[in-house]
Amino acid sequence: MAQSKKYKDNIAKYDRDRFYTDAEAIDVIKSLGTKSFDETVDVVVRLGVDPRKADQMIRGTVSLPAGTGKDVRVAVFAQGEAATAAREAGAEYVGDNDLAAEIEKGMTDFDVAIATPEMMATVGKLGRVLGPRGLMPNPKTGTVTTDVVKAINEFKGGMVEYRTDRFANVHVPIGKVSFGEEALLSNLRALVAELHRAKPASSKGKYVKKVVLSSTMGPGVRVDPSEVEGES
Repeated sequence: MAQSKKYKDNIAKYDRDRFYTDAEAIDVIKSLGTKSFDETVDVVVRLGVDPRKADQMIRGTVSLPAGTGKDVRVAVFAQGEAATAAREAGAEYVGDNDLAAEIEKGMTDFDVAIATPEMMATVGKLGRVLGPRGLMPNPKTGTVTTDVVKAINEFKGGMVEYRTDRFANVHVPIGKVSFGEEALLSNLRALVAELHRAKPASSKGKYVKKVVLSSTMGPGVRVDPSEVEGES
């Protein structure tokens, strides 16, 4: 993919080979923003795990103290009182078989899918649609629950899901370029602390191997893993 002039100019503004502290990296990211829109700030963390092994597949959720700055769209699979409560809590899509039918037709205009346990037989049939998009409800992430209102409030309030890909990377948005430095820093450190908490006992050697921050349209800035607060 061809690099824009703005992208190339940004690369020239900092040392790509340097390992920055987390605070310095956020400083650089904010200085490189395109200003044409409020870019998302993303972090990629390479972990010392083998995702091919079930006991080293890291997956869960973390509540970002400063939120994500994004309007999170929620779909809820529920019936009866739970469905009514989900609508009142602000879920964009609520239903059972009717919602499943819409999704089978290709409707995936939401960021999080939540389901009550009794709806999982219906939701399970949507694996080919929801799975590749990372939208399949899962008890480990709190998206299969009897308390749909709590789950809706948490995800709309700044909770994000994390999981390792096949290369042992965890890719998570931690806010917007317009956020203050302290807000981005608190979100980054909350994520890193959560990843350490989730470290599997079978993971040996260095756990956090690589940390890279970037904005939506910007280049990556390398962070020294030992300089991220929460590193152990």
